[in-house]
Amino acid sequence: MRQFIKLTGCLAAAGAIASCQSAPKEVANYQVVPLPQQIVAAQGAPFVLKSGVKILYPQGNEQMQRNAQFLAGYLKTATGKDFATAEGTEGKNAIVLTLGQVSENPEGYQLKVSANGVTITGPTAAGVFYGIQTLRKSLPIAVGADVALPEVDITDAPRFGYRGAHFDVSRHFFTIDEVKTYIDMMALHNMNKFHWHITDDQGWRIEIKKYPKLTEVGSMRDETVIGHNTGKYDGKPYGDFYTQEQAKEIVKYAADRYITVIPEIDLPGHMQAALTAYPELGCTGGPYKVWTMWGVSDNVLCAGKDQTLKFIDDVLSEIMDIFPSKYIHVGGDECPKTQWAKCPLCQKRIKELGIKGDKKHSKEEYLQSYIIGHAEKFLNEHGRDIIGWDEILEGGLSPNATVMSWRGEDGGIEAAKLHHDVIMSPNSYLYFDYYQWKDTKNEPEAIGGYLPLEKVYSYEPLPASLTPEEQKYIIGVQANLWTEYIPTFAQAQYMVLPRWAALAEVQWTTHPKNYDEFLVRLGRLRHWYDAEDYNYCKHVFEQPAEAEAPASAEKEEAK
Repeated sequence: MRQFIKLTGCLAAAGAIASCQSAPKEVANYQVVPLPQQIVAAQGAPFVLKSGVKILYPQGNEQMQRNAQFLAGYLKTATGKDFATAEGTEGKNAIVLTLGQVSENPEGYQLKVSANGVTITGPTAAGVFYGIQTLRKSLPIAVGADVALPEVDITDAPRFGYRGAHFDVSRHFFTIDEVKTYIDMMALHNMNKFHWHITDDQGWRIEIKKYPKLTEVGSMRDETVIGHNTGKYDGKPYGDFYTQEQAKEIVKYAADRYITVIPEIDLPGHMQAALTAYPELGCTGGPYKVWTMWGVSDNVLCAGKDQTLKFIDDVLSEIMDIFPSKYIHVGGDECPKTQWAKCPLCQKRIKELGIKGDKKHSKEEYLQSYIIGHAEKFLNEHGRDIIGWDEILEGGLSPNATVMSWRGEDGGIEAAKLHHDVIMSPNSYLYFDYYQWKDTKNEPEAIGGYLPLEKVYSYEPLPASLTPEEQKYIIGVQANLWTEYIPTFAQAQYMVLPRWAALAEVQWTTHPKNYDEFLVRLGRLRHWYDAEDYNYCKHVFEQPAEAEAPASAEKEEAK
């Protein structure tokens, strides 16, 4: 007799195994993070994961072969044992990876365990990969031990197609190996979109061959402010950048793990590093210097110059050559209009375009819409689409733009009602540069704010104010990590883990929220953090007494 279980997992089967004297001591537990949509457990004999088990994959399928190799690596970490991979479609005492239409969702999968073996089936190699992640996370870290896998039938698929994590490498730079580790961490949490923020006022981090000074000059700042714009500086030159070949290496590394890299070239604001390299692109002509403080610079691209439009086209052309993603993120946020308001060329452009200010938006805000529209038209002509922060709603939304709603949910709600795709990323729930514990004196420095794990877990991305039809335009969820106050990769890991676990539940599962039950599953996931040597915040596992909540994050430093 089979038992249908959605939330309680395979407790009955696991208990039967534990009570059997001949059974291995270590038992898998399918209550993982994120929780699968459906788990059907049975009382049959388990499959024992031990030496001699093979991992089989379809003949001639490179992606599935790579999946098998990933799984072998994960099993090695969990058990310390080597597992051979080979071509094949069936066999006893084996883990079989296969393709089949088990879900309408291309990232769905079915994981079946019987006494004879394990089968993971997906409509695509990506679906199989997520089944592998569930199997991986079900395993205890038990080096040297055999592991019993209870009989089970898991059917699973993600709630959202866009499951993103953002990484700002402009304020502080991170090495290729560190970025790869970040991507590996994403894979563990079933994420599939890596938003790579690679340009800003404090540093231009990507090589553009037509504009070599962007990295020769724009990647280096003279020094860095100490703390929260204290007026004191460290006196140390800081900077680095990625070559186009290195960026392509990251793109492939991510793609092998079914993660798409979405680059962000933030425009027309957040451009002081670019203006330092090419001052003729600004309204004043400079001189400028790569910004050494945090916040938002008033120096932005001059919207009145045709060479600015050519610069945008040229940069985006090379970005498209590096990044094959459907989406290119063009920023569009926090662009002060002070220079445009007094720039003769910008005002001339406004007059030529017949732009008029109104009660809703100033003429300069409508001018920004013109710049974003130009970038979108250029990308659309090359088969790409734009994502922009919710400020791109100001002055009118470009026809095919996807909105990333960060200033709360209002921008996302407005865009969804206009039938534009939306990615929810509200700072109140999903900005992981905020403090995650109230005792800030003993925490790494953060921008401010307070965002504990429980609040992340509580987030519901589909606003009740939208109709069911409008809710369909909410295509995904993303958390952001801005690095003004995060100079090391160990701190970056600390800030996202374990909050990424709560994010993964928001992105993937449809089950009713139960925070206490989630914490139990998280307690098992942390063993994988330890096994992979990830640095993470341990407070939720230790539960020390908390102090007063910190002040809110400074608005001007939120991006």
